[in-house]
Amino acid sequence: MNILYLCDEFPPYFRGGLGTYAIEMTWRFVNAGENVVVFARNPDNKAVTRDLLRGVEVHRPQTVDATDILPTMIPQDVRMWPPAAQKFFAETLMYNILTSTKVVNQLVAREGRKFDLIVAHDWLASLSGIMLKKELKLPLVVHFHSTEHGRSGGTGSPTIKEIERLAALTADRIVTVSYAMRDELIGLGYPEGKIRVVYNAVDEKKYDPNRVKKSDVEQLREKLGIGSDPMIFFVGRLSWVKGADSLVQAMPIILREVPDAKLVIVGRGEQEGMLADMVRRFGIEKSVRLKYEYVPEEQRILYYAACDVAVFPSRYEPFGIVCTEAMAMGKPVVVGAKGTSGLREQVIPYDMPQAKRCGSHVDPDNPYDIAKFTIELLKDKRLREELGRNARERVLERFTLERTASDTLSVYRDVVSGR
Repeated sequence: MNILYLCDEFPPYFRGGLGTYAIEMTWRFVNAGENVVVFARNPDNKAVTRDLLRGVEVHRPQTVDATDILPTMIPQDVRMWPPAAQKFFAETLMYNILTSTKVVNQLVAREGRKFDLIVAHDWLASLSGIMLKKELKLPLVVHFHSTEHGRSGGTGSPTIKEIERLAALTADRIVTVSYAMRDELIGLGYPEGKIRVVYNAVDEKKYDPNRVKKSDVEQLREKLGIGSDPMIFFVGRLSWVKGADSLVQAMPIILREVPDAKLVIVGRGEQEGMLADMVRRFGIEKSVRLKYEYVPEEQRILYYAACDVAVFPSRYEPFGIVCTEAMAMGKPVVVGAKGTSGLREQVIPYDMPQAKRCGSHVDPDNPYDIAKFTIELLKDKRLREELGRNARERVLERFTLERTASDTLSVYRDVVSGR
């Protein structure tokens, strides 16, 4: 297949986990014998415009600043956004328009390139997918990693919701990351027959506890001022949907049972000030480490290795990549299991014939529930080790990059063959 792959986030540009997912998938597609051409965003026009990355052809069209003319060409709700968000929206529009014109005018008309399939990720790349499907008369697959409705807790931007709806209606097939997300898409009125589920994954060779030196773990713990104390770890965006606030609220309850427990929170987001205020108000400054920073992958792996339990009390989580990373590192996990939660599918909360318990499901809005299952693990080393082993086994059985790439290509081939 000749695949035109539209994904606004691609190395060296990372905003979240999508960039890592995209490079891991596309180079595996190439290794499987497929031809892949990626069109990605070029923030600040600092990246090369045409590149070959791990065998994947990558285009990053140079953009122009359309912020000044934005008020004349965008819906009212976007005009109410903060300036930085308006600029991002303008850049997104330009990325989609420039991608579409470069594909049509240069790759197809001038270079004679032919494609079998268009793939677009989320609303950020869907506009170009919609335009190119019509112009090139090719099938379109749209990946939904989340929705505006879910990310915003049911509110959000009407404009982004409309882009997502149009993408879903235009697509020949929709790929999403969990059955929880599938149910959400159906609930939003998206065509059920188009939807296929392919789980996300992690690199189990990179996220391997045997790769980490004990001395490096000890050094990190000393740097954090934790030493040999029990360590609870959270990493992620510090926003309402991720539930770090509920975890901080659970900490005083945990400390009553495990007085030497330490909570380490790593991430950036709008809750930074609120979390610091909560820690001061609860008087738990000595027991909480707030690290407001983006952590490179190798450092994140070290944090997983250093912790005793990882807690991700998300209120909305189509698929929890950081949870899967922690599981691959052999750590038991406590996860939010309310609403749209792919975590319910990832984490087995009790032994069953086909899988073993690797963590616990909790109500992300109930600090007592979070505390209960975190305390259970902190007090029982044998249980922690058993669930940690089961967690890594679960990843090896179900959430490897090779399986995800293979399952994704199967969906693409079905679309191209008309099945």
